[in-house]
Amino acid sequence: MILDASALLAFLLSEPGRERVAEALLQNATMTTVNFAEVATKYVLRGARAQAETLSDRLPVTLVPVDEDLALRSALMADVTRQAGLSLGDRICLALGQRSGQTILTADRAWLDVAAQIGAPVELVR
Repeated sequence: MILDASALLAFLLSEPGRERVAEALLQNATMTTVNFAEVATKYVLRGARAQAETLSDRLPVTLVPVDEDLALRSALMADVTRQAGLSLGDRICLALGQRSGQTILTADRAWLDVAAQIGAPVELVR
């Protein structure tokens, strides 16, 4: 499974969908470094800089660096995802799902509108 920032935040903040993300974490979940940066940013903006600095050490998530292929894949889906209001971080995550064929967990319903068009399997956590 691939985790979107919204899915990991649901887990970390004990929001609805937490249980589904916990299952994925037990099964060697992955996440792009860009989406991890989104999660760490939330910590920093909430005044929890020290927790942000150690977050990756405390989570059983494999971080996938963004390479040229993921960057280009995300750019090539910009026209399709734009109408759904998806960000660069969203597209990078979708690009990893597209490339790997792994299901992406997200809390963002807008992803369902574009997932089939770009060939990325998506599952809502709530």
